[in-house]
Amino acid sequence: MIFKELGKTGEKISVIGLGSWDLGERTDDKISAIKTALSLGVNFIDTAEIYGTEPLVGEAIKNENAFIATKVWTNHFHYDDVIKACDGSLQKLGVKQVGLYQLHWPNKSVDIKETMRAMEKLVDDGKVRYIGVSNFDKKQFIEAQNSLSKYDIVSNQVEYSVLVRDPEAELLPYLQKEHVTLIAYSPFGKGVLFKPKYKKLTDVLSNIGKKYGKTAAQVALNWLISKDEVVAIPKASTPAHAVDDVQSSDFSLEQADVSAIDYLNKKFKRKSLKRKIHPVLHVYNLLKRR
Repeated sequence: MIFKELGKTGEKISVIGLGSWDLGERTDDKISAIKTALSLGVNFIDTAEIYGTEPLVGEAIKNENAFIATKVWTNHFHYDDVIKACDGSLQKLGVKQVGLYQLHWPNKSVDIKETMRAMEKLVDDGKVRYIGVSNFDKKQFIEAQNSLSKYDIVSNQVEYSVLVRDPEAELLPYLQKEHVTLIAYSPFGKGVLFKPKYKKLTDVLSNIGKKYGKTAAQVALNWLISKDEVVAIPKASTPAHAVDDVQSSDFSLEQADVSAIDYLNKKFKRKSLKRKIHPVLHVYNLLKRR
C-alpha cells in the first residue's frame, strides 16, 4: 500500500481508503470487508453521522490500528451542536478520538466562524486530531480556513472521478498549491461509469488495464491516486471488493496512459452527478422546505 501525507500534518494515510456512504445495514461481509482492507494495508476509513454506518465502522475497527474520519451534518453547525454531534460520533464509533472531523456540506445559515470555533475546541480537547471539510468549493474553503484562528484545514472531500472532473477547474490546483489533501468520493461516478452510455470510455480503461493485468475499475482508481494530494475512498461491501480496491494501488500508470484517459475525458466528462439521497437526508431536506 502507498501512503500520502494528510495535508501538511506529517500523518500518513493510505491512498486507497474505504468509504461507507450508502453501505446499508450491518452484515458479516461488510465487517469482513473492512477488516480485510485493514489487513492489506489500508488505514483510512471514512464515515459520517448522517450515514448511519458509524456503529458498523466502530465494530470493524475494534482492536485495529485505523485512521478514522467522520463528518458533522449541516443541522449541527451551531457551536454546542458541533460538540454534541462529535460526542455522539465518538460513542457510536467506540473511540475517544477521531483522526479527521469534517464539515459535511457548506451551510450558509450558520456563521462559519461559530462552527470553526467549535471545531478548534474539539481539537483542543483531544477529541479530534485534524479538521477537514467536504463539498466545499474554492471560495468556501478559503472562507472556512480564514475562520480558524490556530489550526489548518487539512482536507476537502469532494466528488472526483474519471467522469466527474469539476475539481480540476479551480479546486484541485488550489489544494495542490496549498498542500491540502483532496479525498475523492464516488470514484466510479456512483456506478454510472460502468453503464452502457460510457462503454467507449470503459473499453479504453479495460484495454489500458490489460497492460498491467488490472481491471477498468482499478485503472480508474489508479488514475485518481496518481494526482498529487489526491486519495480515493471507494466503497467495499465484501472482502473481494476490498481486495480489488487495494490492488489498484500496487502499480503505476505510465504517463502516456494517464494522458490517454485525460484526453478521452474531454469527450465523456460530465458535471457532478445528481447525488443519490440517503433516506435520512431526504426526510431532513423535506423538513427544511416547510
